[in-house]
Amino acid sequence: SVFGEQSKLEPMSPERKARWKKEIGWLLSVADYVVEFVPSQQKAKDGSTMEIMVTQQRKDLLLNIPALRKLDAMLLGTLDNFTNSQREFWYVSKDAEESEKGSQRNEKWWLPTVKVPPNGLSEESRQFLQKQKESVNQVLKASMAINAHILSDMDIPESYIESLPKNGKSSLGESIYRGITVEFFDPQQFLSTMDLSSEHKVLGLKDRIEASIVIWKRKLHHKDGGKAAWGLAISPEKRELFEERAQTILLLLKHQFPGLPQSSLDISKIQFNKDVGLSILESYSRVLESLANTVMSRIEDVLYADALAQDPSLAAPKTEQSSGIYDSMLSPTTILSSPIVGGGGDEAAGERLSSASETPSSLTLSDFMGWNLEPAEGELKKKGSSGNLENKEDSEEKGGSTKSSNSSAMIKKYLYIDKIEISGLRCPTPRH
Repeated sequence: SVFGEQSKLEPMSPERKARWKKEIGWLLSVADYVVEFVPSQQKAKDGSTMEIMVTQQRKDLLLNIPALRKLDAMLLGTLDNFTNSQREFWYVSKDAEESEKGSQRNEKWWLPTVKVPPNGLSEESRQFLQKQKESVNQVLKASMAINAHILSDMDIPESYIESLPKNGKSSLGESIYRGITVEFFDPQQFLSTMDLSSEHKVLGLKDRIEASIVIWKRKLHHKDGGKAAWGLAISPEKRELFEERAQTILLLLKHQFPGLPQSSLDISKIQFNKDVGLSILESYSRVLESLANTVMSRIEDVLYADALAQDPSLAAPKTEQSSGIYDSMLSPTTILSSPIVGGGGDEAAGERLSSASETPSSLTLSDFMGWNLEPAEGELKKKGSSGNLENKEDSEEKGGSTKSSNSSAMIKKYLYIDKIEISGLRCPTPRH
């Protein structure tokens, strides 16, 4: 929560920095009591040495806590580098006028807007930002690696194992299982055949593969007499090969989607973990990973503002699209004159505009948008129908320009079932 309040690239205030260090100290204070016995030597009064067992902080905590503290100090040092003398950018308050505000990356309306000089940042300042971004990226990668290692050391809870199917094929599905168990396996080719269009689908694939790995590992290392006969269908060598292939796919997914949320297995491990030391390391590394991502995002906001200052056309499509939506909500005139409907200087748009000003009550949404809801003449002739639609078209031709607005509205409001019949989508008539 302390780092979450850091909405600007600036040194952390002394009060906030003291609060952050105090909270981290509270978190890590428990780790001093997670110890193990290690052999040591002690000298007696007579000069002889004897081997005794002494307590020492557990080895994984002894290695990872100093590394995480160093990453923490690197993040604080990165923020301390953005002093007023080093910054060529500034932030606009939320209550400033719209003319003073610039474009915000990814529509982050809750953050103050970054402003840079009209010609952009200097080359020296740009290189400084890139250097700080690389430093934060190293912190992000290191914290992610530590977090992944800690999660792999956690025991798989029994509740997760009980929720798994009996075999890996049921977990993966027919198509994914066939892709992994082919004779000539190419992980890149396998991923190219998968639907990875959204984060939800990538996470679903990761959950399935992790579940199959757990199933195959348990069948390799926990064989009991009742299931041994069924295990002969797939040899242990093949099952181990399939497990290695699945591990390769997981590794590629982690490299291709580094910001992927935690999988069902990871969440289950964190929820049911009973090792206090691993919980401390996992939470500290996960927090540093999130904070490094936050600082990285703040740096990218400044680089985005610099890119806009050099090339304002980068924000033009987004601005035009958003302004077009709001203008269309406020005034139908913009829709009629927009290039999407009929072009800026279209005569038909001008006629619709003049008719809209004369009889606004007779226009519908279809009139404003320029949708042609009348069925084509060829379709009516092909249908061979002499129903109400043809009579309406005849009356429209006879009426000419003197037709009333009510008759115009009636033509456009024909029944939806008639439209389906014209399109040829009606159920076929019985033959007998």
